[in-house]
Amino acid sequence: METIGIADTGKTHMNTRDLQYVLAVAEHRSFSRAAQACHVSQSTLSGQIKKLEEWLGVALFERTNRRVMPTEVGESIIRSAARILRETDQIREIAMSAQDPLSGRFRIGAFPTLATYVFSKLVSLIKTDLPNLRLVLVEEKTDHLVAMLRSGDIDAALLAMPVHDDSLVCRQLFEEPFLVAMPTGHPLAEEPVIDVHRLAHYPLLLLEEGHCLRDQALDVCQQHGMRVDQDVRATGLETLRQMVRAGTGITLMPRVAVRDDDGIIYRELAAPAPTRSVGLFYRKTSAKRSVIQRIDPLLSRLAASEQQAA
Repeated sequence: METIGIADTGKTHMNTRDLQYVLAVAEHRSFSRAAQACHVSQSTLSGQIKKLEEWLGVALFERTNRRVMPTEVGESIIRSAARILRETDQIREIAMSAQDPLSGRFRIGAFPTLATYVFSKLVSLIKTDLPNLRLVLVEEKTDHLVAMLRSGDIDAALLAMPVHDDSLVCRQLFEEPFLVAMPTGHPLAEEPVIDVHRLAHYPLLLLEEGHCLRDQALDVCQQHGMRVDQDVRATGLETLRQMVRAGTGITLMPRVAVRDDDGIIYRELAAPAPTRSVGLFYRKTSAKRSVIQRIDPLLSRLAASEQQAA
């Protein structure tokens, strides 16, 4: 482990600014890019980190002409710094919430096949109803969002149900059907409503592993004896849409993602059509309950408007 002697730097303590600089360098692996991200000069940032290293008596980073990387002890300190800054933010948020429970930062997540189509409308509703709230929107896969909820990195999340976690509360928002997306000229395009069993004759295009939409579509496939195209997987819903347009195959598309597309035809499935349920999840111990109670009806209103539009 590399150490350096303690010098008389005049430094008597650490502050959150020092920790922010350390995390910036760890993230960007560059003093110049970290300085830009922190809106300070490179000499200021480098000097503060050097003073911190001398005060601690350890080197936080290995420096060469080509790269900057954390030392072993630096990695441990970086993890602690990230935790301290999170807790510092929470202290500020607690104080702000005590003064005005409907102000401050609120972090809400959603999985990619929902976030793209819901977040922009949700922001407009929240800004009108809660103008003092600072929204942080997070688009991630379901497993990552659940982990962020547990750790307190986000306050709430829109997730496909069910999610089995006793520490979380769920309120179901809406249930939406899947439609079949196919290229123009496809044999099924002549049918106004398609029996789901008809899809067994056509391999289905799916998203890559990790997407909840893939898991939902696989459930439908297993229930109805449908085949999956194992040779082609899309990294995102818009890529999947392009593949359908190109005639690569057909897929299941949640209604919220359906839109007028040149080259793509959408058809409803005969009842009982496969659906997915979306809920608002948050921690039982959340300090943001007053915000969640205000956002809940906004989400219900948004869900109702989406269903009416469909």
